[in-house]
Amino acid sequence: MDLEIALESCQITNTCLLEYSEAQYKRLLRKIDYYLIPMMFFCYGIQQTDKTSISIQALFGMSDDLGLHGQQYQWLTTIFYITYLVGEFPSTWLLQKYHLGRTLTLYMVGWSICLLCISACNNWSQLMALRALQGFFECNITPGFMLITGAWYRTEEHANRSLFWQSSQGFFSIICNLILYGIARHVTKVGGIDPWRCISLFLGGLTLLGAVFSWFILGSPHEVKWLSEEERRIATARVIENQISEDTVGKKWSWAQFRECFRDPQVYFGFFNTLLACIPNGPYLRLTEIHSGITAFSSLMYQTFGFDEWGSMLYGLPRNGMYVVVFILVALYLRKFQNHRMWIMIVSCILPFVGMLVMSLLPNTPKHKWVKWGMYDMTVVFSLALFLGWSLVTSNVAGRTKRTVVSSLTLIAYCVGNMIGAQVFQTKDAPRYMAGTITCCACFGAEVVIIVVWRLWYMYENRRRDRVAEQEGLGKEEIKRLGQRLGAADKTDFENLYFRYSM
Repeated sequence: MDLEIALESCQITNTCLLEYSEAQYKRLLRKIDYYLIPMMFFCYGIQQTDKTSISIQALFGMSDDLGLHGQQYQWLTTIFYITYLVGEFPSTWLLQKYHLGRTLTLYMVGWSICLLCISACNNWSQLMALRALQGFFECNITPGFMLITGAWYRTEEHANRSLFWQSSQGFFSIICNLILYGIARHVTKVGGIDPWRCISLFLGGLTLLGAVFSWFILGSPHEVKWLSEEERRIATARVIENQISEDTVGKKWSWAQFRECFRDPQVYFGFFNTLLACIPNGPYLRLTEIHSGITAFSSLMYQTFGFDEWGSMLYGLPRNGMYVVVFILVALYLRKFQNHRMWIMIVSCILPFVGMLVMSLLPNTPKHKWVKWGMYDMTVVFSLALFLGWSLVTSNVAGRTKRTVVSSLTLIAYCVGNMIGAQVFQTKDAPRYMAGTITCCACFGAEVVIIVVWRLWYMYENRRRDRVAEQEGLGKEEIKRLGQRLGAADKTDFENLYFRYSM
């Protein structure tokens, strides 16, 4: 790259490169955390609860009331991920093109309405249509939150802030399961509306309430109303050192950046890491026989260990508590130790490999139910490899259009992996399900290999760029300054040779 030509072509405002004191940055960071983290924590947690709520509703009469039979229940999950996949590119394009926070909020309103309408369903066809719409509307929250995290936080803050709001999945599983448990028990005793319909009404109303608050809080630094003009400038200057342009509103689509995505090795590493992590996440089940899996239908799966329908909800709470604790501990660890993300990803694949193998090979007898319960709880760490892999997209993919495309490809892998996983455990393999067990363990093993090669590629590329800078006689401060200027000009991580990858 000819540096002078590149820099002359960059239309960068002086505001983007203003320097403020670290005290100003810290003061603003506290305000950013105060507004954004609780809101993202709530929205992501309620989205995960809404997505998997049919497994709880199935415990309380939904299948019998709607006359579900054969593979109809399984299709309620499959159709969700099909429309989730279809909606990825349109939704991420809208997130780049229009107001980030408002776009997220409108999608949130869409799936809350779907949940409210599910309470009025009288047959499988109606439920399928609403689940399809729900999948379409829920598809943009993860890429949207990845964009928000990148727009507000420095590279070294991406992993721990992402894990904080992603830990809400476990927290909401505990709180909402207790609330839904209480709702179902109460309605069962007093009669009236069916318990599963009450669950849908409650979750839909709670989601709609969250959407009201997100309308006023979520967005990029240039969009939100809770910052002053001076604070907007500080927020922009604070993240400029990421060497990634985060101003997404009203910008043109770059076909050059689109094509670059398919020449970038890290895109493929991230894609297959997500794909392999999600295959054990979407197991099939029949209404009469529950198969082993990691997340989908977890409330039902506890029944195979020997717990009744009420115990299935209550004994699942410790696992959700572990989920929250592990995520927060890892977030605090990564706050102190940089470039350790990929080591944690490797460990988070090895532990579920062991837990899944032991859990699946032991028979479903009362003698072994607590061992299986413990092994299943140990698999809770598997999603760290998935979420930390997503945080690497936030930290290491530069260029507005490139970031949008890579986020979409990553979420497409998420959908495909869950749909493949839905076919892994087959009734014909009962009761040991050896084929499904081997497939899941193979996925975790392959994921370890991919993460190791992924890290080696980052190390090679960083060292290559260091050698280029050394040949040019550039010091660290000069490399940082030039990298920031090119990043502010929306150059990709390929085009910006002063960009360094985080690990």
